Amino acid sequence: MTVLFIADLHLRPNHPEITACFYHFLRKEATKSTALYVLGDLFEVWIGDDDDEPLHNEVAAAFNTLKDEGVPVYFIHGNRDFMLGKRFAKASGMTLLPEVKIIDLFGQPTLIMHGDTLCVQDVGYQRYRKKVHNRFLQYIFLSLPLFLRKKIGRKIRRESMQVNTHKSGNIMDVDLKEVVRMMKANKVTQLIHGHTHRPNIHTFTVGTKVAQRIVLGDWYTQGSILSCTKDGCSLEVRTFSPTQSLQSP
Repeated sequence: MTVLFIADLHLRPNHPEITACFYHFLRKEATKSTALYVLGDLFEVWIGDDDDEPLHNEVAAAFNTLKDEGVPVYFIHGNRDFMLGKRFAKASGMTLLPEVKIIDLFGQPTLIMHGDTLCVQDVGYQRYRKKVHNRFLQYIFLSLPLFLRKKIGRKIRRESMQVNTHKSGNIMDVDLKEVVRMMKANKVTQLIHGHTHRPNIHTFTVGTKVAQRIVLGDWYTQGSILSCTKDGCSLEVRTFSPTQSLQSP
């Protein structure tokens, strides 16, 4: 029995090598697992479930194929695809989870999340996050014509990249005090998240107990997977290969 976790794929049409590696992973590995958890930022940007980008339909079909083979797919929103909604979830056959979720991982209560809310030192981002998660503002945005939402989405991405180039790496990383606070509040000693693009397994203490924080990697230059069995979890990478097919499973 194997449970798989991925995050921060940032799928977009102009990087087919990432999509091909993802499809290869679904065909060759995910089909043999008992569950797949996607912890946010599956897509580079999400401007609404009505977006006519062909890649979205292909990914939905790929997830549906996985579900039909008996492997459930669970999704937690990231900071790039936080408006991914019930329409896409239904089309892909995946289950939407709240932004903070406790699962039973082989008898170990485990907290899973995207991870951006742990970066509390990045005050500017947290202010921005609070604004864009306002339900009324989301309703207004999703009411705009699709072409205008695409234009706004591109503008936001450009501005975000410019802002991030001037931020220190420490500011954009998680705050350990916030990590410990969240783990204590949820009464867990294991946390799995993405967002920071710094794959690692950290061991520390929460109170008097030994705790573990597992950070998923991004898919910018290679596939990044967390594979968990009853014997433990391991971070693994998958190389991009020209032999991997862009055809969805």
